[in-house]
Amino acid sequence: MSTRHRNVEGSDLQTLVNVGPAVARRFERVGITRTGQLIGRDPVALYEEMCEAAGQREDLCLLDTVMSAVDQADGGLARPWWEHTEYRKRLLAKRDGESRDSQRTQ
Repeated sequence: MSTRHRNVEGSDLQTLVNVGPAVARRFERVGITRTGQLIGRDPVALYEEMCEAAGQREDLCLLDTVMSAVDQADGGLARPWWEHTEYRKRLLAKRDGESRDSQRTQ
């Protein structure tokens, strides 16, 4: 197996629901190789790092998956990624609104 398709030695990321080899590689590209490194992380910021590392905007379903992984690392239930979609939409809409509000006050 090539190193491109092999998990980093000692990685436990694929023990998380929704994290397979492709998502584990995306985490590894931004220096996340262990579930414990996800504890307390901001999923949106982590997703943005992944987009930057990929050199392109990643599908927003990846953000849902990151949210699921961080939630699990923080002790939450292992739920399918799509159960995070509605929360993600509300969160991003709120962040976009706050960003527009702060631009108006400057």
